[in-house]
Amino acid sequence: MADDYIVNEVRRQREKLAAKHGFDVKAILAAAKKRQGRSGRTVVSLVQKKTVAPLPHASA
Repeated sequence: MADDYIVNEVRRQREKLAAKHGFDVKAILAAAKKRQGRSGRTVVSLVQKKTVAPLPHASA
């Protein structure tokens, strides 16, 4: 299989970032969240929010 420049570059950057944070996944994610906060862009969460069931209608 031929070397792919883009794949190699992504892997190199991933290794560099991991080394910067001591290969600690929690530290890598914390740094990513900080960058997101500083970016000024809206960050979307795909976690579903709990919905409250509607109250049953009272019969008169």
